[in-house]
Amino acid sequence: MSDNNMFSPVENREPLSKVIALQIERAILTKQFLPGSKIPSEFELCEQFSVSRTSVREAIQTLTAQGLLTVIKGKGIYVNDISIESVVDPLHKYLTLKLEREYVLDIVHARQIIEPGIAYYAALNHTDEDLVQLRNDIKGLEDCEGGYSELAKLDTSFHMHLAKASRNYVMPLLLEPIHRLNPDFKSFVYATVGEAKEMAVIWHKKIIDAVIDRDAEKARETMQEHLKIAEKHAEMMLAAANKEKL
Repeated sequence: MSDNNMFSPVENREPLSKVIALQIERAILTKQFLPGSKIPSEFELCEQFSVSRTSVREAIQTLTAQGLLTVIKGKGIYVNDISIESVVDPLHKYLTLKLEREYVLDIVHARQIIEPGIAYYAALNHTDEDLVQLRNDIKGLEDCEGGYSELAKLDTSFHMHLAKASRNYVMPLLLEPIHRLNPDFKSFVYATVGEAKEMAVIWHKKIIDAVIDRDAEKARETMQEHLKIAEKHAEMMLAAANKEKL
């Protein structure tokens, strides 16, 4: 094996393509290949791994499906620049496929666990630019004359920008797939609960007031109260939906 070879021949009993994919993935995650860089060609990979072209192609297809690689015909195989979407989309799809029962209250309860902490750290770590965005979100919701789906989108935008204001980079990754499950039922809440928009605006304003004051405990407590009301509204929406089924 040449001293320049990065990969070692495959010798264990796992499917060859899986072993190859794991080695290439490890090389990417350990930054041996940086985003935008070109990895060895299929021919070179076959030589380094001592396997057939079929196994290499299956491995490349797997990593392409995962969003780690892009194959450009006539040019080569390149490492993708990983985005939030490449992390969030698979989780959203998993939740959508796996949740087999009514999950509206599960979403609310998950938010009750995560978002008070987000508000706490947003109060401590926000920037002036964050405040401008949060104020715009509130004004957009308050002035919105569009449909229920637009109200839901503006409502969600406030919460996502608050997560970014926390300066904890894991929080948006946790919150976004949860909120992506939200739009349909949040639209139903706005359609069913007459006070939903007014209450959202009121509590978003209370949250941002605590954030502006950098009162972390108040921001946490206010978010907790806001999400208690969200739970009540979700229950009202579910009750209305069940009534329609009768």
